[in-house]
Amino acid sequence: MKKILFLTFFSLGISFLYAQNEKSGFTVSGILKDWESGETLPFATVQVQNSNNGTITNADGYFTLFDVSSDTLQLVARCIGYNPQIFQLNSNLDIQQVTIYMIPSTTEIEAVIVKGDVSPMMDVAENMNQVSLSPAQISSLPGIGERDIFRALQLLPGISGTNEASSGLFVRGGTPDQNLVLLDGFTVYHVDHFYGFFSAFNADAIKDVQLYKGGFESKYGGRLSSVMELTGKTGNSKEISGGFGISAISANAFLEVPINEKLNFVIAGRRSYTDMIQSGFYNDVFDLYNHSSSSGQQEETDERPFLKRNRTEPSFYFYDLNAKLSYKPSDKDLVSLSFYNGKDNLDNSRKDENRFTGKDGNQTTLVTDITDELKWGNLGTSLRWARQWTPKYYFNLVISGSEYFSYRNRVSDISVSRPDTVRNSVLGSNEDNHLTDLTFRFNNKYQLNNAHTFEFGTQVTYNLIDYNYLINDTLDLIRMNKDGITAAVFLQDRWKIASKITLTGGLRYSFYDITNKSYYEPRLSGEYKFSEKLKVNLAWGHYYQFVNRIVREDVTQGSRDFWLLADDESNPVSFSQHYVAGLSYETAKMLFNIDLFQKDMEGLSEFSLRFNNPSSSAQNEQFFFEGTGVSRGMELLIQKKFGKLTGWVGYTLSEVVHTFPLISDTPFYALHDSRHEVNFVSTYKVGKWEFGGTWVYGTGKPYTAPDGKYQITTLDGHMYEFIHVGTKNGARLPDYHRLDLSAKYNLRLGNAEGSVGLSLFNVYNRENIWYKEYQFQEEEMVETDVALIGFTPNIFVNFKF
Repeated sequence: MKKILFLTFFSLGISFLYAQNEKSGFTVSGILKDWESGETLPFATVQVQNSNNGTITNADGYFTLFDVSSDTLQLVARCIGYNPQIFQLNSNLDIQQVTIYMIPSTTEIEAVIVKGDVSPMMDVAENMNQVSLSPAQISSLPGIGERDIFRALQLLPGISGTNEASSGLFVRGGTPDQNLVLLDGFTVYHVDHFYGFFSAFNADAIKDVQLYKGGFESKYGGRLSSVMELTGKTGNSKEISGGFGISAISANAFLEVPINEKLNFVIAGRRSYTDMIQSGFYNDVFDLYNHSSSSGQQEETDERPFLKRNRTEPSFYFYDLNAKLSYKPSDKDLVSLSFYNGKDNLDNSRKDENRFTGKDGNQTTLVTDITDELKWGNLGTSLRWARQWTPKYYFNLVISGSEYFSYRNRVSDISVSRPDTVRNSVLGSNEDNHLTDLTFRFNNKYQLNNAHTFEFGTQVTYNLIDYNYLINDTLDLIRMNKDGITAAVFLQDRWKIASKITLTGGLRYSFYDITNKSYYEPRLSGEYKFSEKLKVNLAWGHYYQFVNRIVREDVTQGSRDFWLLADDESNPVSFSQHYVAGLSYETAKMLFNIDLFQKDMEGLSEFSLRFNNPSSSAQNEQFFFEGTGVSRGMELLIQKKFGKLTGWVGYTLSEVVHTFPLISDTPFYALHDSRHEVNFVSTYKVGKWEFGGTWVYGTGKPYTAPDGKYQITTLDGHMYEFIHVGTKNGARLPDYHRLDLSAKYNLRLGNAEGSVGLSLFNVYNRENIWYKEYQFQEEEMVETDVALIGFTPNIFVNFKF
């Protein structure tokens, strides 16, 4: 505490010692760091007090300010999750190596905080399409488990918050696969744990989160909708620190070790203990995924009460592990090696046996041996070298590798034994999807002067994707294996034309060897400041995607998706064009923001069996359908950033319309379309208590309802039943809404800090429908509402030393 007070008063009072020696028109460069741990702070703002002269730190916390008029001026640094810091320039400083230490907002220094200065958990950056999030502060928000970065982002306008069974982000009408997710430079292809109820990222391992909702710059490529850039912690460079936590589902721990003055190591891990202890929440989720909804099911008055399923305890767990080794050979260099591994594993295999006596008096034995295995996961690693060569020139080089796999084997071996016959059959499917990504990325940033900042670089990515889909143990429906290389270069200039006008123009060029074509992606954005508080933003751009997750329509059991490489045959290269306009009014206490957006999309793909007989020898291409789409809407955000009660209200009005001529004669709403969405988010801090509350509302999403069935008998005598579907996405689910609440008490035990809390999910136990399942029983179609999770309490404990 004494050190913090000394640092604050020293930076404020140093001007009295050096006021007599002034300079003008010089350049100031330096770095921002966390006062407690020494972590560098990316994407923070540094500004000359009471002026328009400001800049943003890069991914390693470096900044450069041009045309500073006097060395006795004050700099103001702001970073989400930290209190604003005033730094006094003076003639005795080395202005090429300034270090500004930021004090975390969780540190108790109220006596020196300027009244009105605050640090919200979420911040809209200078570019209104960019959102910053503090992983350290989202613990105040209620949730279904522990701190979750993606669930917090789902509470923002323009990002659907009603997709409870997926932690992926549906950004401005896009799907999760259309988001580029980067963790320390390597691509993460799947972000779900525990069927999507948790994201795959441990907040204890993440330092910073930047989300670009649209109109993003040319240095990012390969995705249609948005970019999420996560920066892992480099670790405490001053002393050994760590922590641990436990919740109703999982336990987590992290450790930060300064090996020496230049070398740091961080490791963080989580693992569920659901394979050892099945909590009430776990049982709810498992029953949900086994379609045990209480609605629409047949009661035990069924005429065939002898058919019973023996209940077994499934074996399920997930884990993730983050590790990072950081080395600073000099004040200008940072070399880091990052590693991530996450996996989910479910084994619900079982054997059911039933005996009954028929009307003829003979006994029949029905034995069903069910193999039910589901596994998915990610593996990623990157080697990164970043160097601030001069105050004007910075580069970072990344060599990375990433893998994603998904394996589903659900097969029922059925044996029906009668006194005179034994009949065996195999029903089910086997899916195996594996993706490999090897990438070389080299980005450069050169700040010519206060008016021009150039960025340029290159990227080469090699992808290999396998997908195999087997039905009934004999029919090889899909077997695809493709690899390809995408090579890209980009150039952009951020041009500050005047104090009120900033224009960013860029071009990205890509060559994709599978199609043997070139792709040009021009992008342009601009900002006009009417005043320091009021500004308008515009953005436009072209975007291509070469690795796509295909929507596989399954009318009876929701949707099942898989990854493929685009080839312009069965799976086209996807394209989108963004139009964005925004108006923002921001003060120290409040933010009012409104955005209008439209996204035109081409080369969308769906996979469907509804128009083909899967028992035939049809080629793979006959099951794929190509279409176009458009997403348009409006976002409104009102944020309160001051006082004990903070939070925001978000509203999204939008529509997502797809056109697939071979699937539907008319355009139809996409599965994730929701016309109205509303989010209320609030946190209240008093003493050592923190309270949080969120309320989410969304109009019902569309779905396709069947209207009958038909049968096909193959040449070998097998009979298959198929659903005859109605209008594509012609029906709507009921509206979605829920209320979540939380309370957390912060405490201190010696040198350790801790918190104990309670989170209540879906407080008023709203039965929200995930999808509808259909089965035929005795020629009658039975509809089952598969409901999402009801009221769920969760207790959590966290300690940090």
